Amino acid sequence: MSESNQTQNNPTPNDFQSTEDMVAAQSGYESDALSRAQADLAELQAKSADLADQFLRAKAEADNARRRAEEEISKARKFAVESFAESLLPVADSLEAGLIIKDATSEQIREGAQATLRQLLAALERNKVIAINPASGTKFDPHQHQAISVVPSENEANTVVTVLQKGYSIADRVLRPALVTVAAPK
Repeated sequence: MSESNQTQNNPTPNDFQSTEDMVAAQSGYESDALSRAQADLAELQAKSADLADQFLRAKAEADNARRRAEEEISKARKFAVESFAESLLPVADSLEAGLIIKDATSEQIREGAQATLRQLLAALERNKVIAINPASGTKFDPHQHQAISVVPSENEANTVVTVLQKGYSIADRVLRPALVTVAAPK
């Protein structure tokens, strides 16, 4: 850089004719710097206010989404139980109708009980409640079966011999395991 360029960009005290010129130049420089700083500050304050507004909007939107999701979950639970209860109402109606008949024969009672059981099983199936009723010889599964006893049998060891009580599952989750007897090792 040449010497003349340095003096133009960075004036030295010798470049001024008087102290007043030097003070005027200094105050002009400070005035320009102050104006730039104030402009920068105003710009940063505007950006800060904009970002704060964006943050508050995003936070409110997230809160609303969370609240809507909680409401939907609550409604889904409520209506799932409502649907299940609604499917059991015909079963209750059938039981009540059977109890109203005073002089029913044992055959009529049996037929009514069988029809009511079919209604109940259909209602359970509609609601994805599936019976766990393993056939004899099925491999024992501790996730779905509960062994009550181990008995000597012709079946292979650790297989189901008899089912004492059916189990039930819903959506691959065991509500009640099937109570079974299991073949003893030979």
